[in-house]
Amino acid sequence: MRIEPRPLPERLPDLGDLPPLLTRLYAARGVQSAAELDKGLARLLPYGRLKGIEGAVELLVEALRERRRILFVGDFDADGATASTVGVLGLRLLGAAHVDYLVPNRFEYGYGLTPEIVAVALARQPELLVTVDNGISSLDGVAAARAAGLRVLVTDHHLPGHELPAADAIVNPNQPGCEFPSKAMAGVGVIFYVLLALRARLRELGWFAGRTEPNLAELLDLVALGSVADVVPLDANNRILVHQGLARIRAGRARPGLRALLEVAGRDHRRITSTDLGFILGPRLNAAGRLDDMSLGIECLLCEDEGLAREMAVQLDQLNQDRKAIEQGMQREALAQLKELPVEALPFGLCLFEPDWHQGVIGILASRLKERYHRPAIAFADAGDGLLKGSARSVPGFHIRDALDAVAARQPGLISKFGGHAMAAGLSLPQANFAAFAAAFDAEVRRQLSADDLTGRLLSDGQLGVEEFHLDLARALRQAGPWGQHFPEPLFHGIFQVVRQRLVGERHLKLVVRSECGALQLDAIAFNVDREQWPNPGVCWVELAFRLDVNEYRGQESVQLVVVHIEAR
Repeated sequence: MRIEPRPLPERLPDLGDLPPLLTRLYAARGVQSAAELDKGLARLLPYGRLKGIEGAVELLVEALRERRRILFVGDFDADGATASTVGVLGLRLLGAAHVDYLVPNRFEYGYGLTPEIVAVALARQPELLVTVDNGISSLDGVAAARAAGLRVLVTDHHLPGHELPAADAIVNPNQPGCEFPSKAMAGVGVIFYVLLALRARLRELGWFAGRTEPNLAELLDLVALGSVADVVPLDANNRILVHQGLARIRAGRARPGLRALLEVAGRDHRRITSTDLGFILGPRLNAAGRLDDMSLGIECLLCEDEGLAREMAVQLDQLNQDRKAIEQGMQREALAQLKELPVEALPFGLCLFEPDWHQGVIGILASRLKERYHRPAIAFADAGDGLLKGSARSVPGFHIRDALDAVAARQPGLISKFGGHAMAAGLSLPQANFAAFAAAFDAEVRRQLSADDLTGRLLSDGQLGVEEFHLDLARALRQAGPWGQHFPEPLFHGIFQVVRQRLVGERHLKLVVRSECGALQLDAIAFNVDREQWPNPGVCWVELAFRLDVNEYRGQESVQLVVVHIEAR
């Protein structure tokens, strides 16, 4: 692992009256003006630039006027769950008479609006189907729905294929010809924008005469959760959505189900950060879709009853514990496959399969392998009927969805279907094709990346002076976010002397370290550290890459280093 300085522009922008360190941090993340730091809702990009938004609004206005039955079809991850919830709650706030949701069970129907899930949907007798976080690749499913006499609105954010579905309307910032400046919205952000446009149109029509116009900002806690959990880039527009959602949660105005999830996880809603959305709430919500049925997660988010919401949050927490146990077993098996190979003999693109691996957990496994070996990774599970399902995760500089497209173009028939975006994708293929696909995928990675590209790199924002290790700076960094994908939380590095170290919580390394000059002693913690990465007991000096954080214990706050890399010196 190499620690490298995060690049800075030649000239720092004028960001107003900010401390020099914050100016450097923002400049290194591409901020060019003080306006980009304004996280007020008035700074949101206008919905009118979304291609298809007018057609989508007309479909929904007609459905509301005619009291038609509307059915949302979502995905089975946190983005799909929050998008389904936002869609249902939003339309109810806007006066929809009949609105419901359906989320495919990943083990029975797979991803997206398939003809099979359309057949299930027809039993609900909908008149308008609205997809959220899926649908842009559902050519056959949309065709089946239209053939059955349904109107179809596709809202999605994934990259489209060569052909678009024949829906009545499509809203997707990544569809051809869409001039919406932000291509990074999650599925929940897209449906939130559709609701904003719908409310504006209803206002023009006098729909709210004699009644209170709904405040759609009430849904921003869910928009923030889905956006961060789906690891979409936090560009300026997404940072506004996430910041506003976090503000609602901290103020105690989140949905009962979201508050219950925080309570079960032992998190104080007043101190929640974007990291908590991604690593605390997201996994608990995702656990329903990974191991069981995402309907449990959606019902928890929809629930208005505090007690019932907490019961469902407890169930989700238990599912997440089960997921962790399954994941750890799969990790051991994956590492056993690879441990005999020296790093230089590893494939550039990792493809692994075990017959008993869990379909719902292979995405997490692929992420762990990618992080450990610093190369694109795909984990496969048996999907039955001679098929494998794979979940792919990538590294910066390698567009995983386009890579699968290139493999499919070079060897037609090798992959049954695929979809996704730059950093994550899903695919299926015949089990008989696994070896050939693994070789083709490795060849494609080698075509695009060099061995140097596969060396793990950490981009550091530099070293901190002794005088900078204080609570005010740690608090300021926490407030300066939200941090996330493509807008990473500040990371620093330095040489420290190890004073003490001990194991806490089975896999976490608790350290007391002293600054290189000896003037300062600090607490530090490294989460989920493999034993071979621990410094030997006799090691006195280490190089740490760390985040500066606030630790609260028994009502007292102190500075803590959250260590992401540790290496003996």
